[in-house]
Amino acid sequence: MNSALQAIVFDFDGVIADSEPLHLKAYQQALAEEGIALTREEYFERYLGYDDVGMLEALARDRRIAMTGRHITALVARKGEKLQALLNGGELLFPGAADFVRVAAAAVPIAIASGALRHEIVQIVESAGLRGLFATIVASGDTPESKPSPAPYLLAFEQMRAAVGPDLERGRCVAIEDSVWGLESARAAGLRCVGVTTSYPAEQLVGAELIVDGLGALTIPTLERLCTNTSSMR
Repeated sequence: MNSALQAIVFDFDGVIADSEPLHLKAYQQALAEEGIALTREEYFERYLGYDDVGMLEALARDRRIAMTGRHITALVARKGEKLQALLNGGELLFPGAADFVRVAAAAVPIAIASGALRHEIVQIVESAGLRGLFATIVASGDTPESKPSPAPYLLAFEQMRAAVGPDLERGRCVAIEDSVWGLESARAAGLRCVGVTTSYPAEQLVGAELIVDGLGALTIPTLERLCTNTSSMR
């Protein structure tokens, strides 16, 4: 590979799909049946970066609520049912997201590393006509630990490397994230980091080497320059 940029790994919710509000509503509906209230402020401040199991485990710790593994599994299933009902119908991609994904896929291999459930990701990218563009999709449950652990990005990188070849380097792959948890995950995996301000303001995207309003504001030459510049890497 001659270009500085070798691959792009996208987070999904909050980067490609504008589905975080739907996840919040699904959590709220599922938890309300348990007599547990969850505010928007709490969700975005404390829990957005987790997958479903991690989110409920963290909520239980924070509230000192006793939840067995079986109880959490049941809540995850209930939340999934609520979300599925909300997902049916409506445009869920951010403006410019589909166009940039297509441009990116024409330039370099691309992947997804997300805490969302696989069937949710596949449903949305298929409906947008993007499914065949991704070399791999890492979803909830594919790694023992979720973000902010580097595991999801490490797995996505290894799967892409298996498909693309051994010349793929982590320092020449760009991760695009909307949260500090995701950025922490990507940085720990050795990827270059771009933050989008779709969920949090720029000052909260600690660890991003480049911050933009969304995928519609990105270009491949911009990411090439990021990968060429080693001064921002720590």
